[in-house]
Parts: sequence; structure tokens; C-alpha cells
Amino acid sequence: MRATEIDEAKLAAFMGKAVTDMGAIISAPLMVIGEKLGLYKAMAGAGPLTSQEVAERSGAAERSVREWLRNQAAGGYVTYEPKSDRYTLPDEHALALADEDSPFYILSAYESIASLYADEDQILEAFRSGGGMGWHEHDDRLFRGTERFFRPGYRAHLVAEWLPALDGVTEKLERGAKVADVGCGHGASTVIMAGAFPHSEFFGFDYHAASIERAREAAREAGVQGQITFEVASAKDYPGTGYDLVCMFDCLHDMGDPVGASAHVLETLHHDGTWMIVEPFANDRVEENLNPVGRLFYGASTVICTPASLAQEVGLALGAQAGEARITEVVRQGGFTRVRRATETQFNLILAALP
Repeated sequence: MRATEIDEAKLAAFMGKAVTDMGAIISAPLMVIGEKLGLYKAMAGAGPLTSQEVAERSGAAERSVREWLRNQAAGGYVTYEPKSDRYTLPDEHALALADEDSPFYILSAYESIASLYADEDQILEAFRSGGGMGWHEHDDRLFRGTERFFRPGYRAHLVAEWLPALDGVTEKLERGAKVADVGCGHGASTVIMAGAFPHSEFFGFDYHAASIERAREAAREAGVQGQITFEVASAKDYPGTGYDLVCMFDCLHDMGDPVGASAHVLETLHHDGTWMIVEPFANDRVEENLNPVGRLFYGASTVICTPASLAQEVGLALGAQAGEARITEVVRQGGFTRVRRATETQFNLILAALP
């Protein structure tokens, strides 16, 4: 292509974007280091600190910490004062980087991202073959990172906002209800609900045996093991009937046969029960999802969600940006007659389905 055919301003703008992305990518392992060594926690609420002070507070080597701080300052994660040679973690940034109980905490996502590099060969083969890659085939860091990433949001929104948005469900839970949490993973959502509603009984199901073992540990740690039964089972064959509430958190789109799963939910639900479906936020048109949140979710969908579905029976491969209309279509095909958007956040759609 001749140089005269190139829009130099457009090329320069793209190269600037590419360099920004490369800086973000190479900083990802530094975020993991910052979490594991407690560097962000060492800076939280401490005001301006020298690299030596950050090193002393975290127990890390000063020279490495100094270079890490400069990377973080270049990325805008910390601020730098040249005259004093000190670095500050703003309080607002600390909510995302140093407080694991904050609904804004993001560092757990980097553990999941790191797992994908370990899975590169298998992901490449899934692209070539079209056969997919099961959730259980991923590096263990994906399971830990995913649970840690979703837990703060569940803790902030599930009991306070999502359940009250379902007609009459909170009242049932307070009196004592029977609840199935399907695709429960490490059990964060199940444990949170059990802690909030001591008169209710909860059943957590996931096909991944290692996740069920971790979920049982989490229930014991939270002191709610008496309220929860965790069991290895798939979304199409989990046991029990008469559930007042069935929940699926960020997993319906991962299933090979979400229509079959929907039909099984209908079979197991009490006649006046509710199915709560929590899905990644997405608009119904592709062009409406071409934004930073959509970029994140399409990325995760490409290497995690879509391959997971393709590796199962049917392999419908909804993807993490299926959107409300497509999810509603699937739920109705499973036999549900009423589906509505109960509420939403920046990152989640919460749908209520009724028989």
C-alpha cells in the first residue's frame, strides 16, 4: 500500500491506542504482584509514601517496589509528586485495589486473566477444532479469580437489591424457603443468601467437583453449613422439586443446552416459584455493546464462555453478551411464560422468570 493512501493521523491515533493496550497488558502481572505482596494495601490510607516506605510496609525489596510504583504512576493507578519523590494511592483507587470487601474491587479479575495464558494451547486448539474447552479444563486460577471477582458484587447487590426486585421472594426467604443455586461454583452466592436468611434451606449444584468441595469449605468458614447442601450435578439433572426460588448467577450463557436447563428449572420449581437469572449486562444489538464493558465481556466470552458451551451437548454458545431478548427467547423455549427484567447494574442483568 502506497504511503499516499495512508491517513497518517488515523495511523498515529491507532498506534497510540495499541501502545496504551500493550502498557495495560504488561501491567497485568504487576497488578497480581501488587495484590499478592500487599503493595496496594500498604499504601491505602497512608498518604504520600516513598518507595522505601512502601517496601518497608509491605516487606518487599525497595528497588523492585520503586520500579513497580513508576509503572503504576505511568498508568494513573497511583499519583507521583516529583519534588518529594513520593507516591499516593488515592482513596477512590484504594476501593478498587486494596479493599477486598468493596463492590469495586478488581484485582481478582487479574488472577482469572493470568489463568488464560496457562491455557493458551488448549484455547488455540478449541479455536481450530470448534470443539470447545470445558470449564473444568482451565487452570485453577480461573475458578478462584472468578469467585473472588463476582463475590463483592453479590455481597453488595444480591440481598439488598436483586432479591427485593423479585415479587414476594424476600418475604418467602424470611419465612423459610427452599432455594436451588444452580451453577454455584465456589458457593459465594449461596453462602451470602444463607447468611441473610437463616430460616431458609439452600441447595447448591455445580458439575465441577472441585468447586463443590471449595463451596463446602466456604459454608463451614461462614458457619452456615447447616443450611446448605452442596452437590455435584448439572443444570439439566440437579435433584429436588418444589423450589421456591431457583437462581443462576452468570452461568446460563455458559451452558451447552440452556433451553434444556430452562425446562428442568420449570420441572423443579414450585408452581408459584421464581427463577432468578443473573447474566452479564448486554444490549441486544452488537453495535450497542462496542464499549469498554462489552470489550471485557466479549473477551471473556471468546476464551471462556463460548468454548465452555461448545464443549457440551447441543453447544448453543449464547456467549456472555447474548442480551435480554436472546436470553428471554431461550427461557420461553424452556416453557416459561413470563420473563421480565427485574433490575440491573452496570455489569449485570437480573431477569425474573415465572411459570
